[in-house]
Amino acid sequence: MDEKLTADIMRRLAAVVGPENVLSDREEIEDYSHDEFSLRDIRRYPDAVVKPRRTEEVAALLRLADEARLPVTPRGGATGLCGGCVPAHGGIVLSLEKMNRIVEIDRDNQMAVVEPGVTLGEFIRAVEETGLSFPPHPGDESAMMGGLIATNAGGSRAVKYGVIRNYVRGLEVVLPRGEVIRLGGKIVKSSTGYSLLHLLIGSEGTLGIITGAVIQLLPAAPLTRSLVIPFDDVDGAVETVPLLMGRKIMPLAVEFIEQEVIRVTEDFLRKRWPAQSGRTSLLVILEASSEEEMDRLSQEVAEVCLEKGAGDVFIADTPKKQDLVLDIRSKIYEAIKSETIEILDISIPRAEIPGHVRRVREIAREHGIWLPTFGHAADGNVHTHIMKARYEDGRMVPVPEEGWRDKVDKVRRDIYADAGERGGVISGEHGIGLVKKPFLSLALDDVQLELMKGIKRLFDPHGILNPGKIFD
Repeated sequence: MDEKLTADIMRRLAAVVGPENVLSDREEIEDYSHDEFSLRDIRRYPDAVVKPRRTEEVAALLRLADEARLPVTPRGGATGLCGGCVPAHGGIVLSLEKMNRIVEIDRDNQMAVVEPGVTLGEFIRAVEETGLSFPPHPGDESAMMGGLIATNAGGSRAVKYGVIRNYVRGLEVVLPRGEVIRLGGKIVKSSTGYSLLHLLIGSEGTLGIITGAVIQLLPAAPLTRSLVIPFDDVDGAVETVPLLMGRKIMPLAVEFIEQEVIRVTEDFLRKRWPAQSGRTSLLVILEASSEEEMDRLSQEVAEVCLEKGAGDVFIADTPKKQDLVLDIRSKIYEAIKSETIEILDISIPRAEIPGHVRRVREIAREHGIWLPTFGHAADGNVHTHIMKARYEDGRMVPVPEEGWRDKVDKVRRDIYADAGERGGVISGEHGIGLVKKPFLSLALDDVQLELMKGIKRLFDPHGILNPGKIFD
């Protein structure tokens, strides 16, 4: 898989997409050597970056690559956090950034047809202009739709609206040998054979390259309101979730956030979080069709939280207050990014969150490393941040590399092992890519892994498509 691109192959690539869409200069391909994962260890340079504009060009490129046994790594917005679009074996990075059309927004069927290079932000704005909505909002708005589908992206709204898998109704996919298949369509139900559609969703570009998608839309979003509730610890915060659902309250999102990262983000933004007490804040975002319904829901949430030991309930009931809360929450990663080694995204039964967070705190003490942890309380997706800094008086204090380098793998393994013991998995939304690959056996048994490898061999017999990802 390490064959370099010959001059003849470079000419053939240029003949397919045009010379202006083939990059090989070291400076030009620098940005295509990595994603958002922080450590440079996993960076790899492609031999060429190719930018197709049509499905037919993608098919021609894959036929060429399969014939020459050249690795091909598909790439979208590169907002991933586990090396999923890093060209681990060199070869071709196939960037889908120029396939960026919103082909159609079908109001009658409440469906959209998009190319893979459309960004999430562009898509949401175009959909909302038609009076419809795309509720999941799974991640960074610069992420591209093809990548979101390839990783089955989630987000904080999964508790009410599900992950992106729940909205993909159809796909156009180019297989590694150049065949084009079309799966599903503008249909809601299908019991017609195996669901290849759902097999491709979340396959991280290892089985085929997504060149088009049909996305389910919903009616325009109703009113929203945020509530911030401080608790002395994560137990009471998380224990409110089943009580809320028992009262038939289904929030748009429920997140628990440790105060340490809130303090750092306040300093970063020069803004003040509504709740200053407690160790954990619960952020509950509600939806309602009227102000009266919203007031009723807010009151019921407040009652449940106070019963579980909340110190207070702060209601962001004006646009200014709402914007403040959501701005601080959305900027936490930006505030701590410079000292973050990795963001874990384990998924466990939500009742297991308190015990898992306690174990993470034990691991932090055992290894002498700061592990701020927060996440989606209602769907069990927990984000532990492995840091190369310590927390001190509301600030991040950098730690020299020798103070954290040898600890990272041990910390990962300990956290993943605890997740497995609690019936969880090592990724709820980011995918496996390169970074989590060594730990996959902690979540999947040998039978499952062999079935997955067999599927990979069937789709990609020469192993050219995103090689080295998920498993070897």
